Amino acid sequence: MLKMVDVFSDSPRSYATLSYTDITMVKATQGTWYVNPKCDVDYQAAKKAKKQRGIYHYCEGGNPESEAQYFYQNVKGYIGEAVPAVDWEAGSNRSWGNTTWVKRFVTEFHRLSGVWCLIYVQASAISQVANCAKDCGLWVASYPSMDWKSWKLPNMKVNTSPWPTYTVWQFTGDNMDRNIVNTTVEGWKKLAKGSGKSVTVKPKKKSEWKKKNGVFVLGQSLKLHKTPHIDSPAIAELPKGSAIKYDATLQGPKRLWLRQPRSGGKYGYIVGRDKYNKALGKFE
Repeated sequence: MLKMVDVFSDSPRSYATLSYTDITMVKATQGTWYVNPKCDVDYQAAKKAKKQRGIYHYCEGGNPESEAQYFYQNVKGYIGEAVPAVDWEAGSNRSWGNTTWVKRFVTEFHRLSGVWCLIYVQASAISQVANCAKDCGLWVASYPSMDWKSWKLPNMKVNTSPWPTYTVWQFTGDNMDRNIVNTTVEGWKKLAKGSGKSVTVKPKKKSEWKKKNGVFVLGQSLKLHKTPHIDSPAIAELPKGSAIKYDATLQGPKRLWLRQPRSGGKYGYIVGRDKYNKALGKFE
């Protein structure tokens, strides 16, 4: 097993290069507003001292995708050589108790980086992040007491379920955050590299009008709109049985729109099929 210390801006700078540790985990960001001003100082010192490295984000519980993107934008220069982690705690976290937040965060970070984050959480709150067990390693916090100021590993049982075991166990959190890492140096490097492939999300194709002439007989009273949007102003409300001629169709994300030519080169727009793909009249 390896010894790891995690550090933040108020930690003594010497913690990043302790002679008896193997890994330095550095706080990088918080929410979507804070970057640790000592992050790169500690990171580069640890790298020069030939430590393995990690970087972590402290969750504030805002939009998880936005926080993941903020974390990625500020640590992308470390991706591939440092293991990323997400710190899920109750303090300053307005989404504490939400069981989908971390899953969304790690999924977005993986999409951007090709790397899955470790998940830091106290043992009693593992259920909040249990849906990440298939993809992410567990960094669990469980202390024998707040007076354990030693690197001697306490003899105690640590809850990790549904993970079969922990990747990292933080067993002190008073004068220093001491951690034991359940892997080798090569194993840590493998966690840092991940797949090495980000996932490109293809943009959705823009909906386009298709030229098509026809007649639509209304099966119910419907509004004729000024634009192809359900909330746009109505030109008129047409009664059931009205027949309109259309010259083009537009399949939007929810509705099929029909375009009616009007005088002066203008158009009216009416819904032909609703969001359930149900025809609201008869096409002739």
